[in-house]
Amino acid sequence: MTTSPLMNVALLRGHAPYTLAGFAAFRSVIETDGAIPARLKALFAAVAAVDRRHLDLARREMLRGVTLGLTPKEATAGLIVLTSLRGEAAAIDFAMILEESFDDLDPPSPQPLPSAGEGEAEANFRSYWAGAIPAPLAQLMRLVPEAADAYYLMRRGSIDANPLSPKHGELLLLAILAAGYSPMAATHIRGARNAGATDKEIAEAVLCAVPAAGIAAWMAVGGMLATPDEGGVPR
Repeated sequence: MTTSPLMNVALLRGHAPYTLAGFAAFRSVIETDGAIPARLKALFAAVAAVDRRHLDLARREMLRGVTLGLTPKEATAGLIVLTSLRGEAAAIDFAMILEESFDDLDPPSPQPLPSAGEGEAEANFRSYWAGAIPAPLAQLMRLVPEAADAYYLMRRGSIDANPLSPKHGELLLLAILAAGYSPMAATHIRGARNAGATDKEIAEAVLCAVPAAGIAAWMAVGGMLATPDEGGVPR
């Protein structure tokens, strides 16, 4: 049984046993090893909670992950992805949570900042999106090419240089997008599949958004796992 404080809310315990039973069942998926290790699911749930600005929930999830063996290097993946997807405030909040959660983060020495070479961003976009650059990026390349290079560099950080494996990096991105009910989740369902993720792993990653964003997170993204004939994301 989950140790979530929600289980101790007297009004729910007295009036909503079905709701609590369903919540506990969702939690059992998130809190135990399955297609994705439980320590990574704790990270996914913590980052999804920061996305929704639920910082106390994020702290609880991060501490649970540390108890399960999550390392500072693995947790840094959440900081990288939040910086790209949700900006400075969310990233700084999560950095503070990491400092609270680990006795010693032991960060490596600072590295020099890379830059994008001529045509590098466009080549990366075409490779990832199979030649069809999404319209927002195409317009960014046309109107503010230096910002397109910036987008490319942040994508490199979130996917190619992520401390997690490419598969788990994509699944982490997917958990955040599910928490925000974002249609961009379709892109990272494709990315996760291309990196070797099974649909079971993708489903578990999406469910990690449920504590912070409710079952609406699944309803926004779950249909994308249907077969192409049923209207899902093409494989």
